[in-house]
Formats: sequence, C-alpha cells, structure tokens
Amino acid sequence: MGETRGGKRWNFGANEVVELSCSQNVRYFLNLLADNLDRSDSRPIIPLGHGDPSPFPSYRTDPSAVEAVCDALRSAQFNHYSTTSGLPIARKAVAEYLSRGLTYQICPNDVHLTAGCHHAIDVLMSTLAVPGANILLPRPSYPMYDSRAAFSQLEIRRYDLLPENGWEVDLDAVEALADDKTAAILVINPCNPCGNVFSRQHLQKIAETASKLGVLVIADEVYKDITFGETPFVSMAEFAEIVPVMLLGSISKRWCVPGWRFGWMATLDPHNIMKDSGLVHSLANVLNMSTDPTTFIQGAIPDILEKTKEEFFSSVLETLRECSESCYEEIKKIPCITCPYKPEASMFTMVKLELSVLEDIKDDLEFCCKLAKEESLIILPGRSVGLKNWLRITFAVEPELLKDGLSRLNKFAQRHSKKKQQP
Repeated sequence: MGETRGGKRWNFGANEVVELSCSQNVRYFLNLLADNLDRSDSRPIIPLGHGDPSPFPSYRTDPSAVEAVCDALRSAQFNHYSTTSGLPIARKAVAEYLSRGLTYQICPNDVHLTAGCHHAIDVLMSTLAVPGANILLPRPSYPMYDSRAAFSQLEIRRYDLLPENGWEVDLDAVEALADDKTAAILVINPCNPCGNVFSRQHLQKIAETASKLGVLVIADEVYKDITFGETPFVSMAEFAEIVPVMLLGSISKRWCVPGWRFGWMATLDPHNIMKDSGLVHSLANVLNMSTDPTTFIQGAIPDILEKTKEEFFSSVLETLRECSESCYEEIKKIPCITCPYKPEASMFTMVKLELSVLEDIKDDLEFCCKLAKEESLIILPGRSVGLKNWLRITFAVEPELLKDGLSRLNKFAQRHSKKKQQP
C-alpha cells in the first residue's frame, strides 16, 4: 500500500483482496465480454450470459405486484427506516410463503429480510468468516458466494457436482474436504448454473453428511418455484431436524424483478444449535451494521406474495419450459458443445466445450470473447462459475431471440471447426 508522487508518499492504494474477489463474479466476465463486442456490428446484442429476463415482454411481472408497490408507496406508511431483520408484517408474510408445502410452519422471528439474495450472501459470509474457517462450495457454482467468501477471507474448498449423475453432489469428496474448521456447505437447489433439481433422497443424504461433519447447510433456493421438469422440488427446510439450515431466497426470479432487491434468510434451527452457538446473535449484529431492503417494498410484500395471479406464474414457467426445450434440442446440432443434462429448472444450462474439434481457440474464455466479437452474442465462460472449458447458457429470453442466439452460436462453431462443413 502507498504510492510516492512528487516526493510525497500517500498511504492508500488498491486493495488486492478486493481485486481478487471481484475477478470471481459474473459482472467481471460480462464486462470483459462487452469490451470484446464489435460496435460496428448492426445486429442486436443477444444476452445469453446472465439470468435477468425482466427486460423481455414475455417475462414482465404481474400488474398486481406493481400495484402492491404503488399502494405501499402512496400510503406514506413506509417512508421510515426499517427495523433490524425487517418489518414484522413482511417477515410474517415471508414466513407464511416459505411454509407453503412444508410439514411445519416457519416462525416469522426466524426470517431476516435482505436487499436481495446478494445481500443475504454478503451478510452470511461476513458472519461465518471467523479466523481460520473454511466453507464448502460446489463446482460449478453461483460465483457471488466465491467473491464474498474470498473478500471476507473465508477459505474456499470446492466439491464437485457430477454431470454424469445428473449434477448430484459428490458426497465422498465433501467428507474428504471437511475438517473441524469447516463452517458450512452450500447447496443450490434448484441449481444455478446446472438447471437440475435434487431428489428428496439426495437432499436427505446431504443433510445427513452435513450433520455427521457438524456443519451448517446453506440452502440457496432462489429458484424454488422455477421448475418445469419431472423431479419435484423439495426444500432443504424439510431436513432441519437432521441439520441446521440457513435458507436463502428472493422474489427476483419468480416475479422477474431482480431490481426490486428483496430477499431473505431463514434460520431453521429446531434444536437451537445455531442459537446456542452464538451464530444467530452474530448474524443479527451483522444485519445491524448493514443496509436494509427498501421499506416500501417490505410494505408491499404481503400483497405481492398473496395476490399475484397464478396465471402469471404458469405463463412464465411455460415460456421457460419451451425455451429450455429449444435450447437443449438446438445445442445437439452444434458440433463443439455437448449438454450432459436436460435442464428442468432455473434459467441456465451447462454445456461442455469440445476444444479438440476447434481450431484457433485454446479455452472457454477465448471462445466467449471471439463469440462476442464475431456474433454479438454473450455467453458466460464456464470458468466464471468454477468449471473451466464449459459454458453457461441462459435460456430466459424471448423465444425468437434465443433461436437467433443459438443460430449464431452454431455458425460460429462451424466457422471455427477443424472440419468445416462444405457449402
């Protein structure tokens, strides 16, 4: 730290921890790919790199949710500061929402509201980051966990999701990785970026393994209502009797409103393990030092969760199902990529890049940079989610735009193939 200019030393400078942590998130790679776009290309840029369908007409949120926000704002009852962990009416509404379909009721006092799931991740990583602690993160994963853990100087240990087993957790690896400094294991279900849903039996095995190791389960269930395959979603909340669970979620995906920045953490702890250890108290203290979700959004949440029409949800799910089918079928026609698992949830699929059939492309990052430059198409390199020489493709766009994007991807692959097709 420190820089000398004109004979004077200044006692500040770049923070290497920040620089390293930032290089592990989606925005870093999206910005990098954007820098490779050919600005003279008149075609529209097709964004298959991140899961934000909100700009597209097929995914516009339900008018009743908008009205709920407007009513809360007009009421002038929600212009004040929030209380720690959120307003009681909002915490109660989220507890009731999360309890739907469960075999028990979640208590409102166990719900802590956050400014989106990103904020929940930030708070949780800060809480867990005691000196020497480590955390088990999946590979591939949602990279914000990597960024925030690295920023908090929490050691990251990665366990694999196995594509040949429907992206299930490699539980043998989990047991080998953990030690007495392991604080938690992250489980993202339904999975971003793999598009799979864990079975009840597999979730129980994860819970039993975590209990055996004495670690907390962080259950990221942001996509819990975005499923369209044959495997039914089961919440990790059902296994809180086996192991303490920190449940994370938000309204960003189901309601297609990531910009509204509303999420939550729920401490599911029937045996008071988190409470007695002091974790819940530390979590509350981190929240005391942190920001809050916008108060008028909190005021609107009871109506958003209760009054949004089912037709909206079913329409969005049907569009996502059709897009996922189209994506899976079109990928089969592209010579240099393979999809090991048909997506049945979330907004993404992971595909393996076959570099051996390509010329003048050495890895996934070069593939995506050249793709952006030559086709104005943004797809995330697998390294951005922890899996080098794979790609993460988002199918949550307008169906026609997805079709155009996959056509461009195919043309690019054919152009760079060692065995170019004859005209």
